[in-house]
Amino acid sequence: MKPQLHFGAFLYTPGTHSAGWRHPDAVPLTDMHYPYYVEMARTAERGKLDTIFLQDTAAIGGSGGLDGGSPYRPSQGRQVHLEPVSLIAALAAVTTHIGLISTATTTYNEPYNIARRFATIDHISGGRAGWNLVTSQVEDEAGNFGLARHVDHAKRYDRAIEFYDVVVGLWDSWEADAFLRDKQSGIWFDFDKMHFLHHRGEHFSVRGPLNVSRTPQGRPVVAQAGSSDIGRELAARGADLVFTAQVTVEEGQAFCADLRGRAERYGRGPNDIKILPGLMPIVGRTDEEAEERFQQLQELIDDKLAIRSVARLAGDLDI
Repeated sequence: MKPQLHFGAFLYTPGTHSAGWRHPDAVPLTDMHYPYYVEMARTAERGKLDTIFLQDTAAIGGSGGLDGGSPYRPSQGRQVHLEPVSLIAALAAVTTHIGLISTATTTYNEPYNIARRFATIDHISGGRAGWNLVTSQVEDEAGNFGLARHVDHAKRYDRAIEFYDVVVGLWDSWEADAFLRDKQSGIWFDFDKMHFLHHRGEHFSVRGPLNVSRTPQGRPVVAQAGSSDIGRELAARGADLVFTAQVTVEEGQAFCADLRGRAERYGRGPNDIKILPGLMPIVGRTDEEAEERFQQLQELIDDKLAIRSVARLAGDLDI
């Protein structure tokens, strides 16, 4: 069988382009209006895409942490959005085939809860759930979880690695045929096919087993999007799917080769990880029309927001 391309839709409402919500044809209500998510999911499914993917941040960005160092950004469109794990559960009921991937951070969650939620959605969807494993990057999230400052990068990834191990271990709590539900014998499940985790590590102590049976997929798909050295190592260790945003073909090829080389060290094959580079298509009937639309979007960007976006890559700028 020939290799196939895989396509997914990143539903970054109300638009990936920072000024997209201001376009005359845009519908800004997509950030909170559930019927629009239903329409987008069904459209993606009708177009034969493999999956839809929903990002998450557990904070309103822009405060610079609890000290309020940086101002909020009223001109930035993405301020509120539906909680994505709940949302993909709802979308499972109105779609049939498309994959449903949601972000859930390892920094401000507990592994038992995450394992249980995604296993449940995998059952609800008939085997279409995916967990995008991330470590929180936005400083503002710390203030919503009892911390004065964000956990540093290395510690976030140490926790994420152990978090992943616990979640996957909990998904293996039950063998596929563990539940007999035998009325004649009165035996509900086979005790020998139930497995306690008994995990004790630096960050977590989790007994198990999970109180959700083995899922239709065996376990939900695991996606990852970190491009740092330790992020790639985490992806190579256990991700089924990696989202990336390389700028050139050469950079993309190097990223792919590096990631698959790392995966081999964990006993994984070159095709065990699917790599999806991100694109923001600007559609037009001609090149000229597409370019005109792009320039129209660029002209709608707020100057201060544009400078802050550049500063994320270039360092502090005088604004």
